Amino acid sequence: MPNLDALELKAFVPARNFKRSQRFYLDLGFSCAWASPDLAYFQCGNTGFLLENDYLAIVAENFTLHLLVADVDAWWQRAHDAHLDDVYGVKLTPPEDRAWGMREFTLTDPSGVRWRIAQTIAPGDLAHGAG
Repeated sequence: MPNLDALELKAFVPARNFKRSQRFYLDLGFSCAWASPDLAYFQCGNTGFLLENDYLAIVAENFTLHLLVADVDAWWQRAHDAHLDDVYGVKLTPPEDRAWGMREFTLTDPSGVRWRIAQTIAPGDLAHGAG
């Protein structure tokens, strides 16, 4: 029987302004493992994505990534304290407990790519009326 185990999946995230997007992701808390004029590999722990020096509005503005983290409030605090919304003119919403068992916040990058950054929460930890 063939081995169909998947080892990794990486998204190619479009960037309207490649240098500005690189700074944004560094400020958010990712590190840049390597970069070329057209592609940069960003990572945090065992998670990573490729930032691409390529932009189509229809792609960027309809692209959503979900990042599962250990402490969503720490990630939100980092984004808030870095003033990403003011510095980069992006949308940043505070964390909320969701009915589907996640505490999450949303963030839109400088190219219009939407991120849902979330932490799994126990059903008993859900706030009443969340969702």
